[in-house]
Amino acid sequence: MCEAEEGGCGGERPAARAPRGGYPLKCMKCKEGHPVLIIRVGDAFCRACFKDYFVHKFRATLGKNRCIFPGEKVLLAFSGGPTSSAMVRQVQEGLSREAAKKLRFKPGIIFIDEGAVCGQDLEKRREVCNQVETILRATGFPFHLVHLEEVFDLPDSILRSISHNATEDGQSYKEAVDGFIRRQQQSERTGDSLLGQLCELSVQPPPGKEAAQLPGPPPVSHTAELTRLFKAVKTLTAREELLQTLRNHLILHVARTHSYTKVMMGDSCTRVAVKLLTNLCLGRGAFLAGDTGFSDRRHGDVLVLRPMREYSAKEIAFYNRLFGVPAVFTPSLDTKAPDRASIHRLIESFLYKLQTEFPSTISTVYRTGEKLGTTPRDADAGEDAEPERCLLCLCCLDTNVVDGSSLQSTLLSEELCRKPPPSAGSGCCGGAADQTGCCRSSPTVGAKPTQISFLPLLCYSCRLTVKDMTCLEPLPPYVHSEAERRQRRAAMKQEIQEFLLEDDEDLPVS
Repeated sequence: MCEAEEGGCGGERPAARAPRGGYPLKCMKCKEGHPVLIIRVGDAFCRACFKDYFVHKFRATLGKNRCIFPGEKVLLAFSGGPTSSAMVRQVQEGLSREAAKKLRFKPGIIFIDEGAVCGQDLEKRREVCNQVETILRATGFPFHLVHLEEVFDLPDSILRSISHNATEDGQSYKEAVDGFIRRQQQSERTGDSLLGQLCELSVQPPPGKEAAQLPGPPPVSHTAELTRLFKAVKTLTAREELLQTLRNHLILHVARTHSYTKVMMGDSCTRVAVKLLTNLCLGRGAFLAGDTGFSDRRHGDVLVLRPMREYSAKEIAFYNRLFGVPAVFTPSLDTKAPDRASIHRLIESFLYKLQTEFPSTISTVYRTGEKLGTTPRDADAGEDAEPERCLLCLCCLDTNVVDGSSLQSTLLSEELCRKPPPSAGSGCCGGAADQTGCCRSSPTVGAKPTQISFLPLLCYSCRLTVKDMTCLEPLPPYVHSEAERRQRRAAMKQEIQEFLLEDDEDLPVS
């Protein structure tokens, strides 16, 4: 097959590529510029062509999925790392005056301070927040700096999926774009400049409102509660999963509070490949499409997008270095941890080492994950039935025990390995035992949920995280409140079913 786009035919190929063992002499795209980097073997780019390639890939990813309607508010999740920094820069350039095809949404940025979990003192956390504030203020977008401790103030509704459809008003994406363009043309005829409309999308908030978004130091009591929560988790794997869950809850709350309908996450192709294999090991195989795909609709009213998933970590590092994209280093839970400290670190180390020997490893894993699709698990429950969702990750429960399934084997093994019940009067967890021998069995509604009462509300993967906790009391109040609400609802539903069953038995037989 002729590779005209890459190097041309005939005598043009040798001009773009050097002999084996050497370096390319010309840019593979323009055939004139001096190459400054090599993305893949033989794929050399000059500075200008690499920027065009990088920008085009971002616009093409958003364009082919058609998820963001003109005028929508989109929240950019900024962690300070290279991928999220590059994502913010792409949105910045897409709304600039020089952009050929300008983006049409209204961006905002969120940064979550997780220093308390990583053992940082208040002074170091304040220093990081000041660096982030300087970067975000320079973008001109509204931004939100929040502390992870704020999860202890979240409402119960954050754990409920809200039904919503981006096109529920009957307007398609094409109709929305056409309407937006017509309004632009009408504004130009009436004297309003297109530049003014674009500036309206990225306008800076008034000084008073912008200052109001900067948080003060978190309450000392909340920091102590957060530290206590993560000390109750025994393994680093479970800590990382719990941190990811709390982070998602906080982002969702900010999005709903400030009327953002979309959230952009900074997951690169490399990160998606690592997450795909990690989630398989953690028992989240049923949710791979949502956890690693371009879009995630589990929250209903807020759509999570991953526009950077087409970029490798190498491409992002080159772009940030060549074009001076600022970033902030923030330590994470696994910083300086050995390769076998957690499943996340082990999979990451395995893929990175394999990538050095076989350069197509990351791409192969990523492309395999692209073939996965979502299958609605509530299809048999009826159109009006609300599917049962996990209490923590909000995915549809995957714990329906099927004969021959791995979950059935796991539950059977736990049943066989269970210790014999202790003597009457001595509880297995320090309390008074009931007739089953376990003081945690048959929890009363209204009491703090225990592990036994929590498990039916969780998916298989979140069950593993909860089982690695010594106690559940340090969990945020909104988790306990929602668990109690679901328990009461389940008990009421069971009572109604028993009442209807008794009525059916009392009916006379004709």
